[in-house]
Amino acid sequence: MGRLRLAGVLLVSVLSVLPIALTRAAQAATTGTASSMGNDQYGQLGNGSAGSSTKPGAVAGLTGVIEIDGGREHAVALRSDGMVWAWGHNNYGEVGDGTKTNRQSPVRVSGLSGVIAVETGHYYSMALKSDGTVWMWGWNKYGVLGDGTTTNRTTPVKVTGLTNVVAIAGARDHTLALEADGSVWAWGDNEFGNLGIGNTTNHTTPVQVHTIANVVGIAGGRDHSLAIEANGTVWSWGWNQYGQVGDGTKGANRLTPVQVKNLTGVTMVSAGADHSMALRSDGTVWTWGQNTDGQLGDGTKTNRSTPVQVKGISNVVDIGNGRLHSLAAESDGSAWAWGLNTDGQLGDGTKTNRSTPIHIPGITGAFGLGGGVNYSVVLHAP
Repeated sequence: MGRLRLAGVLLVSVLSVLPIALTRAAQAATTGTASSMGNDQYGQLGNGSAGSSTKPGAVAGLTGVIEIDGGREHAVALRSDGMVWAWGHNNYGEVGDGTKTNRQSPVRVSGLSGVIAVETGHYYSMALKSDGTVWMWGWNKYGVLGDGTTTNRTTPVKVTGLTNVVAIAGARDHTLALEADGSVWAWGDNEFGNLGIGNTTNHTTPVQVHTIANVVGIAGGRDHSLAIEANGTVWSWGWNQYGQVGDGTKGANRLTPVQVKNLTGVTMVSAGADHSMALRSDGTVWTWGQNTDGQLGDGTKTNRSTPVQVKGISNVVDIGNGRLHSLAAESDGSAWAWGLNTDGQLGDGTKTNRSTPIHIPGITGAFGLGGGVNYSVVLHAP
């Protein structure tokens, strides 16, 4: 809404070519299939039948997947052969097959090969190729596709001016990219300081985020952004109505990055609409921001402006988000979910909201998580 990314962030362990290549090789060696659950109004579950479900069901015909992510009402998947597939809502071309027809099962994105990472935004999709270039398609009102225009695209276009990218992250109407030198670049909507450049001017091509360096991981929420520096600290900027920036304040938007309080040793970040998540090296998960539906997982519905620990899970290896719910995978391959559950997006067979994690039945070997508005996608062993 990592790989180390899988839904909201792509984590690069260190800033050099060799570790990045090793990370990609390890990722490609782990392939699986995908299951989905929740609302299926536009085919976003990819099950071929446009049928919503409160329990996980298979995404139709999708194997050999190494990464998956969910946009507002569409999803994308990357296969080990470097090809990208997408399904769901397609009014703006976010499925990337050259049409604006909603798709109930996966279709191949046109003209893309050699892809090593995928991401989604609200109504757009993006891909990072092995040559360090970024390609995007779908909604482009604020210049979120980064090609210098505001024209929607039904097939991928190249982001202007980026050639050495190692990680990408989608948000609602802004986008982030991490270059190999540790610098972060952003483009699109900047109404709340989303781009981290000290003002609120939109940009249709990438601009460098101010004041942060040696960044190793990024993520985007609805109108806020997150970055991990090499020392394990987390920095955030943008809209802060619910405390999602994590600096102990609420309501004061941040136009440049500020440090998230009381948080170190972080290896992965992710974000929902207005809440943020961090995975620490000890396998614990920490959250902050909006908590109206229990999406912070601390057993309350109290918004938090600094991180609180998610209850009841440990040895976590991956995290992800939908708009108002959260997801995690533990080292034993079990998948967990919490937060809003009005359409069964938590996958436990009910429509009951949960303020602490519940185990998603029927999923084994989970290693990738994502979601959007009231649905979830999980990448797991075949």
